[in-house]
Amino acid sequence: MSRTTPPASPPPGPVPAAPPRRILVVEDDPTVAEVVTGYLTRAGYATEHVTDGWAALDRAASFRPHLVVLDLMLPGLDGLEVCRRLRGAPTMTPTPAPHQAPPPSPVPVVMLTARGEAPDRILGLELGADDYVTKPFSPRELVLRIGSVLRRAEAAPPAATPVPPVRAGDLTADPAARHAVRAGRPLSLTAREFDLLLFLMRNPGRVFAREDLLHQVWGWEFGDLSTVTVHVRRLREKIEDDPAAPRLLVTVWGAGYRFDPADGTADDGRPGDDDPPDPAPPAPTGTAETPRP
Repeated sequence: MSRTTPPASPPPGPVPAAPPRRILVVEDDPTVAEVVTGYLTRAGYATEHVTDGWAALDRAASFRPHLVVLDLMLPGLDGLEVCRRLRGAPTMTPTPAPHQAPPPSPVPVVMLTARGEAPDRILGLELGADDYVTKPFSPRELVLRIGSVLRRAEAAPPAATPVPPVRAGDLTADPAARHAVRAGRPLSLTAREFDLLLFLMRNPGRVFAREDLLHQVWGWEFGDLSTVTVHVRRLREKIEDDPAAPRLLVTVWGAGYRFDPADGTADDGRPGDDDPPDPAPPAPTGTAETPRP
């Protein structure tokens, strides 16, 4: 008895490559802009460059970037106001192309700052910027920072290993959806704020120094500790009934921060306890504000 062998299935076609992530570079210094866009292009990103704040907002609306590299000192509309408006425009976020992860909303922002701009840098973080790089900087470090911000903003656990939401009192953080609610009200968190909240909710009652949080949440071995202070302050504004007298995310004086899910937990017994003091910003060195190769 003969047996017919079915024809072999044709080999599957190649999987289309994911379109490159789009990066908008807002920088009025032509030398810095050329170096930054060159490194980003070689790293596989699609880049656009504008030189002033108003052009940045116009181009962001049409180019729909996945991330904005934003200089603070810009002609026309300064970088802080551009950041404020970008963070308030979640509808600018692009629709994902096929085979591409959905981009984050609102668009992530990485700031470029001069050494003497510490107050502006802190204000930029308070406005929702995700990271910053201080001039003069290494373009390679900038590319790595951008990749880290994008991975965190677009991160999601594999479908085969779902991660359940984390709950503490009336707070819920969903790692899969990267979404947090308090008392049924959605919280508008940046990527870093969500990562910080999730890490603390997973480690209730433990004290973490700012250096620990910088390593565990940001993935940095070193950096400006005021970054952590600013993000804690912004997180308190969104999860506390009274951010000036926090009861969930408390300061342990001289040690760091602790997440206490139970209501009524005192802030280390110190009424009006302040955040740990920030280190003094480095003094200007007189180095030209151009990237290091």
